[in-house]
Amino acid sequence: MINGPLFTIFGLSVYPYGLCIGIGLICCFVLLWNIFKKTGLSNEYTDFVTILGIVSVGGGFLSAALFQAIFNYIENPELGFNFSLGNITFIGGLIGGVVLFILGSLIFMKKYKESVWSVVAIAPICITIAHGFGRLGCLCAGCCYGITAEGDWAWLNFYFPARGNLWALPTQLYEAVFLLILCGVLAYLLLKKKNHYTMPIYLISYGVWRFLLEYIRNDHRGEFVAGLTPSQFYMLIMIALGVAVIFLIKHYAIPKNKMLPDYLTNTNAERIVDNKDK
Repeated sequence: MINGPLFTIFGLSVYPYGLCIGIGLICCFVLLWNIFKKTGLSNEYTDFVTILGIVSVGGGFLSAALFQAIFNYIENPELGFNFSLGNITFIGGLIGGVVLFILGSLIFMKKYKESVWSVVAIAPICITIAHGFGRLGCLCAGCCYGITAEGDWAWLNFYFPARGNLWALPTQLYEAVFLLILCGVLAYLLLKKKNHYTMPIYLISYGVWRFLLEYIRNDHRGEFVAGLTPSQFYMLIMIALGVAVIFLIKHYAIPKNKMLPDYLTNTNAERIVDNKDK
């Protein structure tokens, strides 16, 4: 809950929200590289995914601003269409970034031995750590705050000076803690248990958590569908997609031994030995 920039360097003010986003993205790529190393994926593929990931992140920010601008226009058309990178939504950024990444993968992936699922299984781990730090940035900026707890629960309130000296539940912190714990759980399931379902676990667990969390959010989010906030509507789609991915993995990828990455099969040991020899 910091009202104002943390410091200024070369005339540029650095705010806590932007700093948290930057730290989250750095952690995201460092984690990606370490997981790739542990799973024995090739250096060429690592470089490709890194470049594609940077492009997707940039496109995701543009998509996040575009989604928010479209929603604002639908809600208040009299104010006109205003596109600004200072007004973004995570869901819009996630959709845009994922679409860009999938398109890039489909176009260039034939150059590499690894399948698309090689990174699909890893992506949720990296997304959660970046998103978790982003929510900590929201906490510092005072956006995405919750309702004000009353009575015996008032001690749970945080002070948000940037919101007119508001005392409210720190829903940003609840989401950040959940995402960072989920990051650790997904990493354990992938690296230790060779679990095939990290992506659907992420889609369903985050979808359910965010859907419920919306009930104690109190900042203005509008209404996309009657009775639901925009995020709740998107979370229902996210959960349904997670169920669909489970079906795809269970009834197509595993039985037919298609799409699954080598590090989730018995060929992983041979590939790691080969990489070490190089």
